[in-house]
Amino acid sequence: MARVKGAMMTRKRRNKVLKLAKGYWGAKSKHFKMAKEQVMKSGQYAYVGRRLKKRDFRQLWITRISAGCKANGMNYSTFMNGLKKANVQIDRKMLAELAVNDKAAFAQLVELAKTQK
Repeated sequence: MARVKGAMMTRKRRNKVLKLAKGYWGAKSKHFKMAKEQVMKSGQYAYVGRRLKKRDFRQLWITRISAGCKANGMNYSTFMNGLKKANVQIDRKMLAELAVNDKAAFAQLVELAKTQK
């Protein structure tokens, strides 16, 4: 029976890692060992970055809502509390869009929140 060696699969695995490392600076895109380390680290950065993006967007939406509330004579926390008491279930992303693009509709929501004190 013929002896099976792993040369083909090893080469495929290495080429896959080197393809992911394409564009990296210096030896990180040429040498397998360095490329493997950098691809693993890049994957960690990407994983963390996807979570940080959610945090950053939420912060942006809250800032925009707060600015819209201040323009209508209210602060953010009482506005959100008033909406919760009024059973208005609009997420912060949509509220931020209203605060930026449709100021009249946002002003109506602020008035609704004011009545719920």
